[in-house]
Amino acid sequence: MYRERDLATKVLQGIRKLDPGRRVKFMHVCGSHEVTITKYGLRSLLPDWIEVISGPGCPVCVTAATEIGEAVELARRGTFITTFGDMFRVPGPKGSLAEAKTDGADVRIVYGAADAVEVARRNPGREVVHVAIGFETTAPTTAAEVLREPPKNFSLLTCHRLIPPAMGFLLASGETALDGFICPGHVSTIIGSRPYEPLSKRFRVPQVIAGFEPIDVLLGIWMLLKQLMEGRREVEIEYTRSVRRDGNALAQQKMAQVFRVVDKKWRGFPVIPSSALELKPEFERYDARKKHDIRAMEAADFTKGCRCGEVLRGLIYPHECPLFGRVCTPEHPVGPCAVTTEGACNIAMKHKPAKI
Repeated sequence: MYRERDLATKVLQGIRKLDPGRRVKFMHVCGSHEVTITKYGLRSLLPDWIEVISGPGCPVCVTAATEIGEAVELARRGTFITTFGDMFRVPGPKGSLAEAKTDGADVRIVYGAADAVEVARRNPGREVVHVAIGFETTAPTTAAEVLREPPKNFSLLTCHRLIPPAMGFLLASGETALDGFICPGHVSTIIGSRPYEPLSKRFRVPQVIAGFEPIDVLLGIWMLLKQLMEGRREVEIEYTRSVRRDGNALAQQKMAQVFRVVDKKWRGFPVIPSSALELKPEFERYDARKKHDIRAMEAADFTKGCRCGEVLRGLIYPHECPLFGRVCTPEHPVGPCAVTTEGACNIAMKHKPAKI
C-alpha cells in the first residue's frame, strides 16, 4: 500500500511539472474509469488546471430510448425477455422492463447471451428475445452464440455500439474542446489501439489507453500531458498488461462474421455514422426486430428536465442537472445515468466527488 502511495505521489509530482500554462480538459469514455476517479477522489488530487470529465462510456446509458421501448413492447406482447441487470430499470417511452415485469411480463436478468440461449432451450414453447447491449467488449460473446446456432425460439434485439465513432463525433462536433482522451481499457482489450489512431491523425489529439487502478488513471493523465508538452499526438498504451495494438483477433473475427456496421442514434446524440452493429442478412432469423415485426418508435420527451444527454457528451457534471439527487435517484431514476453502476450520475451519488 505504501509503495503504491509513494508511486502515486511521484506521478502527481510529475503531472504538476508538466504545467502547460493553461487549462486542459481530458475525457474518458468508460464507466469503470469514472468509478475509479470518483471513488478515490482523483479529481481532488489533480492541479486546478486539469479537468477530467466523463463521456459516453456507459453502454446502458447510451442505448436509445426507442430501443428500450422496443424491448418493453415485446415484453408486454408476451415475449420472454432476457437482459443484463443494469438495463432492467432504465426508463423508456413505454416504461421500463421492471414495470413490465410488475404487470406480468416475463423478464429475466442474465449474465450474458449464453445464459439467454439456455433460457430459450429450457422454454421451447416460448419466444425468447435477448436485449443485447454493450460495446465491443460484449459484442463478441453475442456473436459467438449466434455462430453456435441457438434454438429457433431465440432471437436478439441488438443494441451494440462502437466506441471510436462516438469519440470521433465528439471531436468533430466541437461542443466541448478536448485536449485528449483516456481510452477505455476493456474495449481496447478487444479492438486494440489501432481503431483510435485515425482520430489522433485527423484531430491532432493525444490518447492513452489506461487501466482501472488509481495509479493507471494517474499515469494515463501524465502520459497525455507529456504528449501535449512534446507536441506529439498519438495513441499510447498504459494498460500494457492487457492491451495490444492489434487487440483480440479471434473476438474481432467473430464480430466480423456475424455483424455489419450501421449508423445509429445514441441517447443524448443524433445519429452517429458507423457506430453500431446489426446482424448480417444471413443471420436475420435471429433478428427480433424482423422476426417480431418491431418497428422503431418516436420517443416523446418522457424525461423532462433530465440532462443525461449533456452528461454523456461531457458538457456538464452530474450535479449540474437540476434533478440530480432530488427527483432523480438510483431508487427512482428519471434518466439512465442514475440507474446503472457505470452511469456517471449513479457513481456521483454513490461516491460523493471530492472535487469538481
